[in-house]
Amino acid sequence: MKIYGIGTDIIKISRIRKLINKKSSILRLFYKDEILRCYKKKNQYNCFAKRFAAKEAFSKALGTGISKGIKFNEIAIMNEKSGKPYIKLLNKTKKIVEKKIKKKKFKISLSLTDEENYAVAFVTISI
Repeated sequence: MKIYGIGTDIIKISRIRKLINKKSSILRLFYKDEILRCYKKKNQYNCFAKRFAAKEAFSKALGTGISKGIKFNEIAIMNEKSGKPYIKLLNKTKKIVEKKIKKKKFKISLSLTDEENYAVAFVTISI
């Protein structure tokens, strides 16, 4: 496989704290399963911040940013049972990404971390 794109993002957690206190923002930015997962966490702001950073990093790896029909809440940051994070594309966003990459088979790799005031995500897309 060769690398199609890479992306990284860092976000100040306090920025997300302000955003998620508005119901309209949270529904626009996050998939329902992400919202449920983060609300169950002791430190939900870090959970949301890592997911937001991952969506931004993915859009950078794709080379489009969040535009042209790609929606934040259709880029779901999920976790395997082991805790390993992964990206699940949904609905119209999935179709747009497949069309852009021009392949149905591609691999998205994701790494997340947070430390005190910041959350960071790193994404690679391989074809």
